[in-house]
Amino acid sequence: MNSKGHLERIGIDEAVLPDAEGLRSLQRQHLLTVPFENLDIHWKRPIVLDTARFYEKIVTGRRGGFCYELNGLFNELLREIGFRTRLVSAKVFNGTDFGREFDHAAVIVTIGELEYLTDVGFGEFSAEPLRIVPDIEQHDREGIFSLHRAEPGSLVAAKKRDGQWVPDYKFSLLGRDLSEFAEMCDFQQYSPESHFTKGKLCSLMTESGRKTLTDAKYIVTTGGERTETAVESEGEFYRLLETEFGITRPQTGN
Repeated sequence: MNSKGHLERIGIDEAVLPDAEGLRSLQRQHLLTVPFENLDIHWKRPIVLDTARFYEKIVTGRRGGFCYELNGLFNELLREIGFRTRLVSAKVFNGTDFGREFDHAAVIVTIGELEYLTDVGFGEFSAEPLRIVPDIEQHDREGIFSLHRAEPGSLVAAKKRDGQWVPDYKFSLLGRDLSEFAEMCDFQQYSPESHFTKGKLCSLMTESGRKTLTDAKYIVTTGGERTETAVESEGEFYRLLETEFGITRPQTGN
């Protein structure tokens, strides 16, 4: 893999130092340029946990992906730059409970005496890395976040919504190999129980908010103001996908 090519893909054309400022810049630029999307699942293109394939799709093909792809490749980029990292497993909160082990992949980065949770594969989450310091409020352009202690060896990442802490996911501090996520990756892309199989999604952070495209809606948030436009047809979905996200429907796609 070519780290220079990956940096150019996310709009960085100069060397990045393996420090806290470098990590913040990398996460922010990645979120602004690489969408969270599940299109291959609906185009019947298998997602295999292989970083070379991630690079071909995300960097060469200028696509996005979901957590295993985005954070799996981002982890490799960080290591090539010189960061000390480990891939970790997280259980996503579904509104009532936490999901299964390996439900989500995130990255922990160690810089000096501090550790940071960095995540470019969760859609609407923090724009900058979160310091792994329990029970402090961390203010971010995306809101107020905090990491709360769970059982030994894990923390809950939560966001303050209407004055209440609402979990996003619970993550372990234990380093994992990408291959350990294979079973859940297959579940996410093939099971009718997976929310990823229920409809197409493409979402990208913007300088002033976020834009999200689904089969039914195109949602744009700008400066806190949200607008929704109905997607009336499949043709309209693919027109918006190309004009707003730069992704073209494959000729053999569904």
